[in-house]
Order: sequence, then structure tokens, then C-alpha cells
Amino acid sequence: MAGRLEGKAAVVTAAGQGIGRAIAENFVREGARVWATDVDEAKLADIGAAESRRLDVLSDEAVAALAAEAGRVDILVNAAGYVHHGTVLETTNRDWDFSFDLNVKSMHRTIGAFLPGMLEAGSGSVINISSGASSIRAAANRYVYGATKAAVIGLTKAVALDFIRRGIRCNAICPGTVQSPSLDGRIEALSAASGQSPDAVRQMFVDRQPMGRLGTAAEIAALATYLASDESRFTTGQAMLVDGGWTL
Repeated sequence: MAGRLEGKAAVVTAAGQGIGRAIAENFVREGARVWATDVDEAKLADIGAAESRRLDVLSDEAVAALAAEAGRVDILVNAAGYVHHGTVLETTNRDWDFSFDLNVKSMHRTIGAFLPGMLEAGSGSVINISSGASSIRAAANRYVYGATKAAVIGLTKAVALDFIRRGIRCNAICPGTVQSPSLDGRIEALSAASGQSPDAVRQMFVDRQPMGRLGTAAEIAALATYLASDESRFTTGQAMLVDGGWTL
């Protein structure tokens, strides 16, 4: 099924690598005009037919400027996020504030900027990246991360309900552990902190997956494409797990 997003315009945050990039590339293949954004514009250099823009989702002004340039879009994907490692005892106020700003308030900014255009058109799909480690299930040493991703689910449901009669759909994707450059960085950091080899730390992540493997960014992008398309027009307010059975 090609051309599932033909004629649609989409904005994707954190499109430079990992899940965000896989989503942006999939959207392009399916015919959408994609505004691929990232705080590191160099990561967008070879993303193909997408419109590449630097975007700091922590900046009200930057988000507003992109919304003014892009105009009305049909799809908004909020993929920007940060994984803090630690319990409440290892989480400073600065860690808490930064995590909520990047993982939650950034979505408040982007939805607030792009929703008016969707409402004017009478249709739109907002897709927020949450996590299985949220209100769905706790994960060890993910204190503030889990709190932010639980908030994303609450935010998603609120937007879905408030605009359900006005053509707006809002859903959250809740991945399990997915192979990505971000995961590679966390593995290296945990290896350095624990004294274990990177291979041993990676195996720890694999061993906790019921399927015995990590997820892929392409598997998350496949669900995002469905939620962006008209195929999912009867689906809203859902926290959809793609976690290899981790939350069973």
C-alpha cells in the first residue's frame, strides 16, 4: 500500500535519528510533505525529500516560527525526548525540570502551535511518543522519565477528548526498548558507571524483553504511519504499546 499519506503535510520533531527519523522517512515514502526537524540540523542533511529545519522544542519562539513557516499541517509527531537514569535520590530539581520541559512541555508547545490550523481545516492527527515505562508499568531507575511519559499519556487523552468532535485525533505510541543511537549512548554511559562491558549492558536490555530481542525504529514508524493515515480515523485517545510483550 503506497501513497497512504499522499497530499498530507507532517511535522516530525527529533527526526535526526532513531524513532523520529524512521517516522519521517516512512512518511516521505508514503507521499507526505514532511517538515523534518531536530535541534542538531546536521543530522537532517541526508533525510531525503523532507524539508529540513533546525528546531529547539524548548523554545516557544522557535516552535512558533516553524508553525508560521510550515502553515497548516495534517500530522504532528512529537518524538523529542530524553531518558534520565536514576531513582528519586539521583534526580535533582534540574533533572526534573529539564525532563518535563523536553518530554512534556515541548508537546504542549507544538500542539498549541499547530492545532489551530488543524481545527480550521477540521481534521488532524497528533502522535505523541510516550513509553511502556509510564503509567502503564514502572521501570527501575526511570523515576522522572516514567513520570514524564505518564504525563504524555494524560496530555494525549486530554487533547483527544477536548477536540473529538472537531476532527482532531490524538494518540500516543508507547515503545518498549528500541535499538537507536540514544540507546547506544545510554549503554555506553551505564557501562562506564557500572564497570560492565558495553556488550554485557546491552545483553541486560535484551534479556528483559520477552521476545528476546530489542525493537526497531521501523516497527514504531509502521504504527505511526497507520495513526497518521485515514486508516485510523476511528482511533483516538489511545496509548498504543509496541513493546515486544514487556508490559504483559
